[in-house]
Amino acid sequence: MLQQVLLWISNNYIELLGLIFGLLYILLSIKQNIWCWPVGFITSALYIYVFFVTKFYADMGLQVYYLIVSVYGWSYWMFGAKSKKQDDLKITKTNIKLAIYLFLATSILFIIISYILVNYTDSEIPYWDAFTTAASFVATWMLARKIIEHWIIWIIVDSVSLGLYIYKGLYLTVILFAVYTVLAILGYIEWKKELKKKLNV
Repeated sequence: MLQQVLLWISNNYIELLGLIFGLLYILLSIKQNIWCWPVGFITSALYIYVFFVTKFYADMGLQVYYLIVSVYGWSYWMFGAKSKKQDDLKITKTNIKLAIYLFLATSILFIIISYILVNYTDSEIPYWDAFTTAASFVATWMLARKIIEHWIIWIIVDSVSLGLYIYKGLYLTVILFAVYTVLAILGYIEWKKELKKKLNV
């Protein structure tokens, strides 16, 4: 039994490391700890390989984007829009104008990614892969700007991703995204409490 477990770990150690770093990333995000960005960078680097092997090409491309956003998020949280320290960077809410822009951005990304996956890859679930990828692009940018509604998008994306990863047999990643879904709910509650506290000051 132990030998089988060790063999399984040796065959799936990259996904296992992705699980560990991924959980640490989301916990640090909830606490608004700036170290979430380098941890997220490592998580994405690991999952580039995992998603390439399992033909989640859009998700693989998303991880490359995450690498870039991790650098952007680190910089923005460190200095802010006006050279503020990350402790001074406030949680904000989405206004109607920004919400429309974000919806349009998600829709355009979905169309482009779907087209590429359908016509140029052997993806088995191109539209679902495109949906989670497009929404994740926008949600990650929102996290970098500390926009609270990014948690709502993650709740939806993580729930959908659960089903996709079950379908592909990525069971460690299923565990990760099940926890992600719960933590996204907790993250929204936590950020909402802080936002309410700051508004009442």
